[in-house]
Amino acid sequence: MDNKNQLLFNVADRSYFSLVKKDIHHLGILQGFTDERAGQLDIIVAELCSNLIKHAGQGHLLVKPIEEPGNNGVEVICIDNGPGIADIKRMMLDGTSTKRTLGHGLGAIQRLSDKFDIYSQKEWGTIILSRIYQTPLAHYIPKFTIDVKGLLVPKKGEKLCGDGFFYKHTKKQFKLFVGDGLGHGPDAAKAVNEAINSFKYCHEENPVDIIKYIHTTVKKTRGLVGTVVTFDFETKEWSICGVGNIFTKLSNFSESKNYMSYNGILGHNIPGSIKEQRTPYEPGQYLIMCSDGIKTKWELSNYTGIYKNDLSVLAAALYKDHTRNTDDASVIVAKINL
Repeated sequence: MDNKNQLLFNVADRSYFSLVKKDIHHLGILQGFTDERAGQLDIIVAELCSNLIKHAGQGHLLVKPIEEPGNNGVEVICIDNGPGIADIKRMMLDGTSTKRTLGHGLGAIQRLSDKFDIYSQKEWGTIILSRIYQTPLAHYIPKFTIDVKGLLVPKKGEKLCGDGFFYKHTKKQFKLFVGDGLGHGPDAAKAVNEAINSFKYCHEENPVDIIKYIHTTVKKTRGLVGTVVTFDFETKEWSICGVGNIFTKLSNFSESKNYMSYNGILGHNIPGSIKEQRTPYEPGQYLIMCSDGIKTKWELSNYTGIYKNDLSVLAAALYKDHTRNTDDASVIVAKINL
């Protein structure tokens, strides 16, 4: 499970295109892409940038490397606040355009992507997801019953993100940790990475015990807030325990339940007595966790139909609408399909 943060590229006019494409092309090469695959990535980026300017005036790309066993890749998420797309199916057809162009852009992005997804609302904007791998997924299809996606975006001006997450699972249990180092920059990143390393090697199964273990191992850092979530495949039950302001919600779109964490700072001070909160599993349930770089006043019911989309699109929608822009921002979305 990699913990890479997104690279944020603002696309405000065509003069940015070559720089954006160059940087993302270099990322593809670092991921082991052949010249052919890197060229396909170039086309995807060029089409996304062109669409941003033509249809929304401006927008930005969130880009990160994907590291999966034997098959690295690059994920590109395009976000805009434009007029939106009224009929997505129609606009995906080659030759369809609202700007007197050839109308091949979205179709080309979809064909070249190993994973493509799009979500749009009228007068809200559009989110487009493209993932491309070293080896096309037609020859490499991992099968998981657990889907976890995350956006980690550093505060403006910072290269390192002080937020982080990690998950692991066995046949018996799924475990997820989300942390936010105090402040931002390298020291915050160091604190959350120390906590993640502690979580990796902790053998405790109860989230309370895991939180206490992390607390004892990060005392030499500046400290952080964090939440641990576990899921028991036998009892079909979530268990949650957190210290500090990581926002945690379990939602199936028709109803939601928020988790209230304890006051304190991991590595400095936590309450003497803490307990986990247990919640039964429900089909179609989403676990959503956000750092304080994301405002908490949101409801999934406002995103009509987004449950059909990739979890990264849902994370991007929450990031798009609720980023504070004053701190590192992270959104982690998980879904277990039994």
